[in-house]
Amino acid sequence: MKLLHLDTSILGANSVSRELTALVVGRLTAGAGVEVTYRDLSAGDLPHLTPATLPSAHPASAMAGPLDAAGQAARAESDRVLEEFLGADILVIGAPMYNFTIPSQLKSWIDRILVPGKTFRYGANGPEGLAGGKRVIVAVARGGFYGPETGAVAAEHAESYLRTALAFVGITAPEFVVAEGLAAGEHNKTQALTSARAAVQQLAA
Repeated sequence: MKLLHLDTSILGANSVSRELTALVVGRLTAGAGVEVTYRDLSAGDLPHLTPATLPSAHPASAMAGPLDAAGQAARAESDRVLEEFLGADILVIGAPMYNFTIPSQLKSWIDRILVPGKTFRYGANGPEGLAGGKRVIVAVARGGFYGPETGAVAAEHAESYLRTALAFVGITAPEFVVAEGLAAGEHNKTQALTSARAAVQQLAA
């Protein structure tokens, strides 16, 4: 069993999403033979997408033409990202909400796994995901309140975007652990953390 663990928060030890992904990984790997691959996307190893940084399997990668040494290294890293995703049975993703959506570092990772012919294809009935069968658990942390019962739900573009992107590649039932209201005072933060930690313990191991 292979588990891919992704953190994206820029807050280091102060990050709630990092705490939650660590708890999730700890729960899923306790007493089990699970091989874990870890990526800290906030380290900035993945530049924004260009034809030169697309994985080799992407049809548009040929538009870049011949690559110099730096370009070849960037392409090779994109290839590794895609292969890590394809090879993973379980993904644990930390996704703090920044400015109403996911961190740009996580978007750069997603840009490398949405590859026609590898993770999706277009057929007679439209797009078809090719990467189904993976278990995905996402730890979402957000400062305000954006749940379905709030007036701000229309401004929530982190969880909603991830559901859409994952469904596009065939992952239709991702699991979300959400801590929200973290910037709405210490009382709300304490409640949110307590609830999110409890939700992690309820996950099927």
